[in-house]
Amino acid sequence: MIKSRLFLYPLLALLAWGLLLPPVPAQALFDGLSIKDEKEMGRKFDRMIRAQLPIVGDPMIDGYIKRIVDRIVAAKDPMPFPVKSAVIRHDAMNAFAIPGGYIYVFTGLISKVESECELAGVIAHELGHASQRHMAARMEKASKIGLASMLGTVAGIFLGAATNGSSGAKAGMALAMGSQAAAHTAMLSYSRDDERDADHVGLNALIKAGYNPRGMPQMFEIMQKNKWFMGQSDIPSYLSTHPGLDERITYLNTRIDRLPAQFTERKDDNTELKRVQAIIMAKLTQADSALGHYLSIPLAQYTALDFMGRGIALQRLKRMGEAKEYFTKALAMDDKDPLVLREAGRFFYKTGDAKRAGALLQKAVIMNPKDALALFYLSLLQAENGDYERAIPAMRKVLKEVPEDGEVHYYLGKILGESGDQFNGYLHLAYSEVYYMNPGRANQHYQKASALAKTEADKEALEKLKETMDSYAKK
Repeated sequence: MIKSRLFLYPLLALLAWGLLLPPVPAQALFDGLSIKDEKEMGRKFDRMIRAQLPIVGDPMIDGYIKRIVDRIVAAKDPMPFPVKSAVIRHDAMNAFAIPGGYIYVFTGLISKVESECELAGVIAHELGHASQRHMAARMEKASKIGLASMLGTVAGIFLGAATNGSSGAKAGMALAMGSQAAAHTAMLSYSRDDERDADHVGLNALIKAGYNPRGMPQMFEIMQKNKWFMGQSDIPSYLSTHPGLDERITYLNTRIDRLPAQFTERKDDNTELKRVQAIIMAKLTQADSALGHYLSIPLAQYTALDFMGRGIALQRLKRMGEAKEYFTKALAMDDKDPLVLREAGRFFYKTGDAKRAGALLQKAVIMNPKDALALFYLSLLQAENGDYERAIPAMRKVLKEVPEDGEVHYYLGKILGESGDQFNGYLHLAYSEVYYMNPGRANQHYQKASALAKTEADKEALEKLKETMDSYAKK
């Protein structure tokens, strides 16, 4: 929830993933690909992506994107599978969907939109690819490539497109070339017909969801100006997975021009977007770039969020005295904003001012009981004070919001152990290692918990943990 994972070795992750697939012929796997097959494939792709790309775990950001995704899904024709979203920490203006109903949105895209309808337009387009099962259809047509080449090619496409010119793009190209699949990549990339279909289906959902349809072509125009798909010297042209952009922008604008004004005059409430953008700018961009952003704003124009953001950037740069000054200014301007309260509380917690941190975090939780991050730090503070009666229930509430977060399980396990509940302590430490993808260490904690199990409830909890461990071992 708090930390983003670093890139792992893509080739090793790919090989490990491939070895876990059932030993069936490629033709059998891709010929007549069923929805069940696609769901299973999506789970495997999702594990690979989470192993290679830094997934953002901030519930505020994740929750915002999920609400947009859910709003668009509700407006679409029934989807063939449930949709799961995640946010990737990367400056690229990018988003992509994979088979089985998984969609990934980059922080670079979220931070650069001017209105929510633009962000929703890209999401609606990607969900159009998912609902129309475009990638699954291309996999069926590409079945003669062979399973090993298929893995390398698709990994290369998604990894390269995902990292947009960074070292990951080069790694993605190497994967595709190393698997002798470069010649087949065009077969797996979206066609112009796929793009037009996704635009059509996505635009319908965007309108039905209550958004201004202009958001879709407006965002594509911004992406084009920023050379989202191509243009950087180290992005090979075959990794451009969204062809015909100029033609599509023209087509979309022509279609939208025919709509009644009531649709094109819709206005977004961008309050939540601006707050999410403030967190992304302050916490998830390069610290010196974030500070440069705030230095470019005249102090007379600062909002409480700007003072808070500058404080976060200074804290990341280890300039604690200045950071404290700006957090204090943020609180002076608005001490009723739960986001400002939370971030100031986190700062004072990390700098050792437990009394002030506790007051701020408590107020943040009262004002926004769903703020899992504020509750997380409040629980840590309570545990450090030996107040386990409040710390444990608080951390369990956090876990309900992020049930597969390794860090939350780790601290819950640690707090439970310190309180004297050794069995449940080891249980959650095991879950932590499962979600951090450390099966060996997970098994060590499992064995320690097993030795302490006494009641039927303990045994049931162990059985559930073992099922989770086995499930992750197969992914």
